[in-house]
Amino acid sequence: MKPDWDKLMDSFKDSTTALVGDVDCTAGGQSLCSKVGVEGYPTIKHGDPADLKNYEGGRTLDDLKKFAEENLGPTCGPDHLELCNEEDKALIEKFQKMDLAELDTKVDEADATMKKIEEKSKKAVSKIEAKIEEVTAKVAAETKKKEDAIAKEQKKQGLGMMKAVAAKKRKDEL
Repeated sequence: MKPDWDKLMDSFKDSTTALVGDVDCTAGGQSLCSKVGVEGYPTIKHGDPADLKNYEGGRTLDDLKKFAEENLGPTCGPDHLELCNEEDKALIEKFQKMDLAELDTKVDEADATMKKIEEKSKKAVSKIEAKIEEVTAKVAAETKKKEDAIAKEQKKQGLGMMKAVAAKKRKDEL
């Protein structure tokens, strides 16, 4: 992927509205990668530098180039209100009326709320996964019990020997 990414960066190097770059998360870029939530490599992020989103598309040069051409560049925000819908404009105007300290407090509160929601979600998923494991173990045990009962009954009835004798008789009649 690296050669295709390098070609993509080269094709956008003179752009005045879009930036395509890379960061080495194993060296000097570790703090930035941690800040924007990079957990595995390679990770592609896009969007507003203050609110990067994960890229989930194809990884070929054609896929990357198409995505970049269609999605990179100015987006709705304080610097480009003309690209915003009415709802987003109203939010921006509301936040612009706040002083920086108040805005920072609101961001911290929202981040804390999101963290709580994520933790609650992870707990719920863990409980569901544990229940699935429990049910799976019970089903496996019950299946084993039934298979053992079937095998025991087959032996009791002599089914295997009956089939062997029947096969021998068929062979002898030929």
